[in-house]
Amino acid sequence: MEMNFIPYHHHLVKSRSNHHHLKNNHLREEEGDDASLSLRNLSKLILPPLGVSSYNQNQTKSKWIISPMDSRYRCWETFMVLLVAYSAWVCPFEFAFLHSSPDKKLYIGDSIVDLFFAIDIFLTFFVAYIHRRSQLLVREPKKIALRYIKTWFLMDVASTIPFEAIGYLITGNKKAALSYSLLGILRFWRLRRVKQLFTRLEKDIRFNYFWIRCIKLLFVTLFLVHCAGCLYYLLADRYPHKGETWLGSVNPNFTETSLWIRYISAMYWSITTMTTVGYGDLHAVNTVEMIFIIFYMLFNLGLTAYLIGNMTNLVVEGTRRTMEFRNSIEAASNFVGRNRLPPRLKKQILAYMCLRFKAESLNQHQLIEQLPKSICKSICQHLFLHTVEKVYLFKDVSKEIIVLLVAKMKAEYIPPREDVIMQNEAPDDVYIIVSGEVEMIDYEMEKEIAVGTLQTGDMFGEVGALCCRPQIYTYRTKTLSQLLRLKTSALIEAMQSKQEDNVSILKNFLQQHKKLKDLNIGDLIAESGEEDGDPNMSVNLLTVASTGNAAFLDELLKARLDPDIGDSKGRTPLHIAASKGHEECVLVLLKHASNVHLRDMNGNTALWEAISSKHHSIFRILYHCTAISDPYTAGDLLCTAAKRNDMSVMEELVKYGLNVDSKDRHGRTAIEIAMAENNVEMVNFLVMNGSDVVGANKCEFSSTNLNDMLQKREIGHRITVHDDNSTQNEVLLKKLEIIDFEAKEGKSKGGNCQRVSIYRGHPLVRKQACCMEAGRLIKLPNSLEELKKIAGEKFGFDAMNAMVTDEAGAEIDSIEVIRDNDKIFIAEVANCL
Repeated sequence: MEMNFIPYHHHLVKSRSNHHHLKNNHLREEEGDDASLSLRNLSKLILPPLGVSSYNQNQTKSKWIISPMDSRYRCWETFMVLLVAYSAWVCPFEFAFLHSSPDKKLYIGDSIVDLFFAIDIFLTFFVAYIHRRSQLLVREPKKIALRYIKTWFLMDVASTIPFEAIGYLITGNKKAALSYSLLGILRFWRLRRVKQLFTRLEKDIRFNYFWIRCIKLLFVTLFLVHCAGCLYYLLADRYPHKGETWLGSVNPNFTETSLWIRYISAMYWSITTMTTVGYGDLHAVNTVEMIFIIFYMLFNLGLTAYLIGNMTNLVVEGTRRTMEFRNSIEAASNFVGRNRLPPRLKKQILAYMCLRFKAESLNQHQLIEQLPKSICKSICQHLFLHTVEKVYLFKDVSKEIIVLLVAKMKAEYIPPREDVIMQNEAPDDVYIIVSGEVEMIDYEMEKEIAVGTLQTGDMFGEVGALCCRPQIYTYRTKTLSQLLRLKTSALIEAMQSKQEDNVSILKNFLQQHKKLKDLNIGDLIAESGEEDGDPNMSVNLLTVASTGNAAFLDELLKARLDPDIGDSKGRTPLHIAASKGHEECVLVLLKHASNVHLRDMNGNTALWEAISSKHHSIFRILYHCTAISDPYTAGDLLCTAAKRNDMSVMEELVKYGLNVDSKDRHGRTAIEIAMAENNVEMVNFLVMNGSDVVGANKCEFSSTNLNDMLQKREIGHRITVHDDNSTQNEVLLKKLEIIDFEAKEGKSKGGNCQRVSIYRGHPLVRKQACCMEAGRLIKLPNSLEELKKIAGEKFGFDAMNAMVTDEAGAEIDSIEVIRDNDKIFIAEVANCL
């Protein structure tokens, strides 16, 4: 399969590459952008479940439900991540540095941010989600709301409540309200959105994986440094003795200095401490600060290990497949660039690899392969049986065959704009569409023309498979499609296993393509009627002729199929119908002017197939048709049987009544050929059936054998033998009777009577004298005296005192020892002496 596909694919790539090289660079850039756009869209796709024919990820039961893959919602999520970054920086900064003098602008900004997060909570009740186990999109509003309430709803609300405003309403004092800001730490809950963003960016092939990981680590480090610095400053600011703090020991009036100087001092301490440098210029003074630094340093041990581990080993076990995917994408891109493949092929390769990565993450095929065969078969039936039963080709086909085919099918996901079957490709596979759309593409002067679109439940590739011809169209997916792939050999094998289903499948195939305006059997025949022809188009006629469905065969022939087209062995439908004994099919083929004289590679005609298979009614029909146009039909058949030394066929020809002395087109008879081939048994049979052997001694055949055969000549036949030897110029005319009849023939005529052959003379004397006197076939009497009396009457002498012997010369003295078909010799006593 691969050997047939690769050379053609290489030729196709080369021809298309030359075509694309004619385009300008601007067009190349546009196609490259289209490829990136296609990959970006493909990353948003959710694979439909196996066996589901109509699955639309954007389809919802309510018009208010939002798809998480929607581009507008993705933009909203990105905007919310920016607000999370703002909250993560402002919250600890306000709590540490602005508790005594709150900034009005920051307060307004916090309120606006909280409003946006409140809107996001509301929207979340309408956003579909991907089920954790099935990986399918859940669109039911009740399930969405119930899941959100059970999971993140309370925390999202708590992180959005403006505690400062509530404290102000309760106390009426802005400074006192700031004590409620401690609850603002709940805003850190929003950081999970940042994690989700980085997870998505790590799998996005448009961004460099290494730099995404570095940015993530930098963001974690800066956030922890910022929080630690703010908290350390808060300890100094809230300590009763300002001068006995890490910052007060350096600047006793630090509260009166600039806000940004205080913030930079806190960040300086946090960074030097986290990196374990610790210059000592800013150090703990009181016990509270010491305790804080102890825990901070312990925390830094873990943080440092995390940072070093990630920087030295960017790909840990959890991201191994992502790296493999990116490596495969990079290898494919290098391959495309190195071999200068056109942008369209690059787009197809990258899209396929991206889709394969998504499919592998579900581990569906790996799981199925691990299961026992019986369970796999049941799974396939449950997933695909209802789809396959609706395909036109399997209408009225037994469920047994459909189940057999389903077990051999393989489900595949194909990305959009991917060529599944290419024009002129070998017919290796047949595909059934479970979900998605597939375009039929034809090429005219290197221009693509869309012939049609196939939907769910349609099949393609079966024309090439059943007709054994290259594919006439290119089949390309329009959307993400789930296809069932079936090997052509498996389909043909299943068809041949049951005759009725074979006929049904071929009938469905014919009826379907008769309905299509752009593709019907007549067009196929017209295309295959070129000089080269399509020798494999015979599969329809040959298969139907083999099954014996004369009505369907007549329909095929009416569709202008050639009745004389043959298979790889030269056997025509007439050969097959004659050998199988399908008389009605033979009549249909003759009605459509099938040539009865055609021979296969073994030199056999349909007439020979009929008689060799002992289908006498078909032989009579074909012989009548053949003999009208060919007077040498009988001679050719007899001579062929004699040349092949085929006794069974020769016997059938003689039983039919053919003249054994008929000559072939070269003027030879069967017995001449048999003598030339020295086929003794064949010559014996022909002689016994009255073949004329005049001049037969010209052949290199033993005269002794010929004389022995003449002795066994059937009663009533006359034969003239010319001896051209210079020493013997005698013409022998003898009337011979066959005395060696089969007992069964005698029993059929005379009941249970026993017959014997009687000869005059002693057997030994007859051999020495070369006696040629014929014997007599008589009914075995009841006594030996009656036997002698009959012999005397037959041979004209008094045999009452004669000796009765067998072939060996042993004397017979009792009639009981004589058996049916024995040869009895009656010899006078004087002659015996």
